[in-house]
Amino acid sequence: MTHVLSWRTGLAAFLLPILAAPLVARAEIPNHTVKIGILNDQSGPFADQSGKGSVAAAELAVLDFAKEAGPLKVEILYGDHQNKPDIGSNIVRQWVDQDGVAAVADAVNSGVGLAVNQIMHDKNRTFVATNVGTSDLTGKFCQPTTVQWNMDTWAMGNATASALMKQGGDSWYFISFDYALGQALQRDATDALGKLGGKVVGAVKHPLGTTDFGSYLLQAQSSGAKVIAFADTGGDLITGVKQAAEFGITPKQTLAGLFTQITDVDALGLKAAQGLIVTESFYWDLSDATRAFARRFADKMGGRMPTANQAGVYSSVLAYLRAVKAADTIDGDKVVAQLRSKPIDDPLIGPVSVRIDGRAVHAMYVFRVKKPEQSKARWDDYELIATIPAADAFRPLADGGCPLVH
Repeated sequence: MTHVLSWRTGLAAFLLPILAAPLVARAEIPNHTVKIGILNDQSGPFADQSGKGSVAAAELAVLDFAKEAGPLKVEILYGDHQNKPDIGSNIVRQWVDQDGVAAVADAVNSGVGLAVNQIMHDKNRTFVATNVGTSDLTGKFCQPTTVQWNMDTWAMGNATASALMKQGGDSWYFISFDYALGQALQRDATDALGKLGGKVVGAVKHPLGTTDFGSYLLQAQSSGAKVIAFADTGGDLITGVKQAAEFGITPKQTLAGLFTQITDVDALGLKAAQGLIVTESFYWDLSDATRAFARRFADKMGGRMPTANQAGVYSSVLAYLRAVKAADTIDGDKVVAQLRSKPIDDPLIGPVSVRIDGRAVHAMYVFRVKKPEQSKARWDDYELIATIPAADAFRPLADGGCPLVH
């Protein structure tokens, strides 16, 4: 239990009171207060992608919701699951049972996300799975209390395969995490590649926290694959791509990071990352709205630009709060039904609709990382090479195996 006690002493919570004229009490929302737990990796390989930045993004969502909140107050808690499902589960149970948390957002790690998915269903609270990658969350493990926002492994594999096949990248070699996210990324990208007429010529798995990719890269290089696809993310992806550049692989074979974010590219530097193909739901420099949000985020985060994960937390938390207000309840099934009831006009990722399987559907974007001489400043990292419209970006509803789909 040490990890739970440690987390409790490190817990940060803030209450943002939202002033409004007194209204009739809402019995469905205890004390007019909606409590949201931001659960993610605060200290490990995904801390830059989510971490404290996701908490900052949630704060911005709460501030923006204040303008329309009426009598509601919002309390944000956050916790570090350390990428361990048991720790994440303990945090969430305590949040819901003792602290009255109505929703959990972000989550990041697929193993943790699948565990939280079941807990929140059992307690009829909402799981806003903003950044859980595995597409099984809206497939065989779908729940009426879960909405999966931002991306998933099917969307990233499909978008990347579609873009690279058009450029002749028809043979792939995978270097994959040996846990739920890597397995789902490789499976879904393989499926998309096969449907497009491509082939997989080999694959290797590595544990979380790998520091030496030499043997994996030599196998990928000798395979002759036109594309080396990293089905991992965070610190492992950074290490793998950096070592690929040192091995001289990049000029001869295209590298694809199936779950890459701008903090990964920033950590790599453009010299090592140039030419890397990435798929994201958000890029800070896509539009006036994304740039405006990025400036607000940077003011809170010491000049850092938001990742797609962090932008997704803003979008999903704001949508959740609006659904709670409209439904006048924190019952998970009713809130998710409200999210499904009409399209959501999101300023950061565009129009969003939520399906019966819990999948939030929106456009996805494929980028190529710029060469150093193409970049005007830090964070000016991407050139857009393909836009995947919402209708094509996510797995067809009938193909996921979700029991809620009849």
